[in-house]
Amino acid sequence: MKDARICLVTLAVDDLERAATFYDALGWTRTKAGNESVVFMQGERMVLSLFGRKDLAADVGMAVDGAAPYPNIALAINMPSEKDVDRLFEKAVAAGAASVKQPEPAFWGGYSGYFSDPDGHLWELAYNPFFKLSKRGHVDLLKSGE
Repeated sequence: MKDARICLVTLAVDDLERAATFYDALGWTRTKAGNESVVFMQGERMVLSLFGRKDLAADVGMAVDGAAPYPNIALAINMPSEKDVDRLFEKAVAAGAASVKQPEPAFWGGYSGYFSDPDGHLWELAYNPFFKLSKRGHVDLLKSGE
């Protein structure tokens, strides 16, 4: 087993049910694991954990002062085409995401846009012609020649 992997990404959220409903609408599968503080959403090869902001802060041993700061991380979903980027972007906005940057041609030769989920987490939707996607939609940079 390789250690260079991500199995789970945890997002601190203000409203657990609202966040879970949002990710349900984007195709994540809510699992039975979890409790009143955390919901686990199964993805293709990883799990998205939605953890109540105050509960996560308590678990980490940190105080929560007001709203979350500017998001200094962006999660990304690579899509097989520009049309797929547009489709998922529209689906995210319809589910409650805020449009941060409409999908458009990118300076690096691809096509991308950004939205933020209901808790302000940034997501990039991108078509990158330099990254080959597997039939299941996974990026493998070792096979892409990077």
